[in-house]
Amino acid sequence: MKNYQIHNRPELKEYRKRLRNNGTPAEAFLWNYLKAKQLKGRKFRRQFSVGNYILDFYCPAEKLCIELDGADHFTSAGYQNDEERTNYLNHLGIKVIRFENKTVFDATESVLETIVSNFKE
Repeated sequence: MKNYQIHNRPELKEYRKRLRNNGTPAEAFLWNYLKAKQLKGRKFRRQFSVGNYILDFYCPAEKLCIELDGADHFTSAGYQNDEERTNYLNHLGIKVIRFENKTVFDATESVLETIVSNFKE
């Protein structure tokens, strides 16, 4: 039986790249605080895939996913998709925390504190 690759599957590479190059303003803003191990020395990855899902930000050492939600997440279909995604990731031992795009700009310090509070140590 062939090994099944769960992280950064090759068939999603171009899509991940497209998402990185065309991210939302909130993603670009938060990335400035997460990149280069700036947040408590933790390495974050941007547009990292797990299974068929592409995570906005992922910290492998913490098994922590950070999702930024825009308007499309606040529909019944959006809520359902987010719930399925969260359940899948939780099943793999990955914790998911979500922030509304607006909150990233309006309460940056609070967002960063929440992220740090979800670190294991």
